[in-house]
Amino acid sequence: MDDIVRQAIAKWPNVPDCYGWLGLDARGNWYMRDDRVQALGPFAAAAGGSPASKGSRLQHEKLIDFIQRNYESDARGCWFFQNGPQRVYVELETTPFVWRVHPDLSVVAHSSEPAQVRTCVLDETGRVYLETNLGFGLVHTLDTGWAAEAVERALWMPQEIEAQALPARFGYVVSPQSLARKAG
Repeated sequence: MDDIVRQAIAKWPNVPDCYGWLGLDARGNWYMRDDRVQALGPFAAAAGGSPASKGSRLQHEKLIDFIQRNYESDARGCWFFQNGPQRVYVELETTPFVWRVHPDLSVVAHSSEPAQVRTCVLDETGRVYLETNLGFGLVHTLDTGWAAEAVERALWMPQEIEAQALPARFGYVVSPQSLARKAG
């Protein structure tokens, strides 16, 4: 976490949390979701239900870097961006991390942080996930060939798990906004 963020938390400790305004998609892209977009529906498409309502894709590199440096999870498994004294909870399309796999089979998060693979998971649709020292995430669709290479070399041994069971199994919340509504 940035020092300036720590200082803001100390100066203003009681700023209310923000829900629904920021999303992370399955390709590691960040989206800003204003009131109008939120009213259109959830960030992630519901299985067999409503389509996704993502919002505006963030493209300002310094803003994205700031978000990614201050991206953490709370004790409930809800991921957030600590924006000064305010926690901005992140709606996830799939998982808290999106992994890029390089030709040497090294793994890097959407935030460019290197990660060490602990577990490989395969869901019923063939999507590949990795549990790492940083957390749990989906392998980027462009890198599934490299993931297959790691499996063929027996570096990763995929465990089959249904996609709906992943959040509970790996301790993350896809929609902190929905969780807050239920609690409130």
